[in-house]
This record gives sequence, structure tokens and C-alpha cells, in this order.
Amino acid sequence: MTETLTIPEVESGRIGPGRLVLVVGPSGAGKDTLLGLARAACVDDGNIVFPRRVVTREASSAEDNEQMSPEAFQQALAQGTFAMNWEAHGHRYGLPRAIDEDIRAGRTVVVNVSRTVIDEARRTYLDVVVVSITAPADVLAARLAMRSRSSDGSIDQRLSRKVDDGAPPDVTIVNVSSAEFHARQLVRAIKGARWDE
Repeated sequence: MTETLTIPEVESGRIGPGRLVLVVGPSGAGKDTLLGLARAACVDDGNIVFPRRVVTREASSAEDNEQMSPEAFQQALAQGTFAMNWEAHGHRYGLPRAIDEDIRAGRTVVVNVSRTVIDEARRTYLDVVVVSITAPADVLAARLAMRSRSSDGSIDQRLSRKVDDGAPPDVTIVNVSSAEFHARQLVRAIKGARWDE
């Protein structure tokens, strides 16, 4: 008979023992590019999970999201389908409740989220790591202009968006060099390696 180590949640009321890695940052910072490369680098590690977000806007080839209509999203929200949800740039976003079971099983869950959910995540989960991916304003503006996704609002609005996200991130990646280099930094953060620039 195999023994399983179970860490009770009653001590803190928070979900563990796995880690929740929150990847945050402004539009145009390159979060999805680095996440795609990190996912590929971790493909053989069953203890690292990259769940798909549910989003109420048209799916994009640059993002691994599941599209859902606003009405269906509201219904799913009412049914408790999401572990976390938020609104940004006129769209709704949600993370499937299955991430809770992954974290209870000791896995590391990596998600691209709004900075507005950091405090909620830290109240809900036992081990939260916040990785901020950013870039200088001129780089962000150029990337957003290349993206041409009008459904997200104007570039000026996206660049001027300020979020009071409380405590500073655990790791900051300034994404101005090669995507491969910065993806390796992200993988180190995901795996909990010592951080050295």
C-alpha cells in the first residue's frame, strides 16, 4: 500500500502544498511569448501545469486561451466554475477551478493573470510567487502597435493603465533581450531556482 503525504489546509485555510506562479505585467511586455517558450521547456515535467484561461474575446494565435461568450462566462461564474476571475480592457477572464486540485496535489501551476488578483491569490493559496514581466514604455507601445488588436482599446489607454498591486513582485524580468534568454529566466522562477540575473 502506497502512503500519501497530505498537508491539511486547516492551519491557514489556504490551498497548498503546490505553488501558484502568477505571471503579470503590462500589455505588450511579451508575457504570452515567454509563457509559450516556458511551457515548451517544461513539457516533460508533469509537476508543472499551464492551464488555459477562459476569455470573453476572440481567440488569438498568440495566446492559448479558451474563448467564451460574455453570457456563457456569466453563467459559468454563477456555477462556481472559476478559481479566479477578473475584468480588463472590457473583457472577462477566468481560471478553471481544476487549478485548486493541481495545487492540492503538490504541482506548480503557472498562469498569466491581472495584477488585480494578486492579493486574492495570496489569501487563497499557500505558496504564491509573482513574476512581473515588463519592458520600457517605448517598447511596449511598439509591440502593441504591431499587435493591432482593436478589441482591447487604444494603445494610449493600455499604456496608461495603473494597477495598485500592493507588494512588489518576487521576480522581475525586463523583456528587452532575446525571448529565449528571458524564457530561461522565467523557467528558473517557475522551478523555484535561485534568482540571479
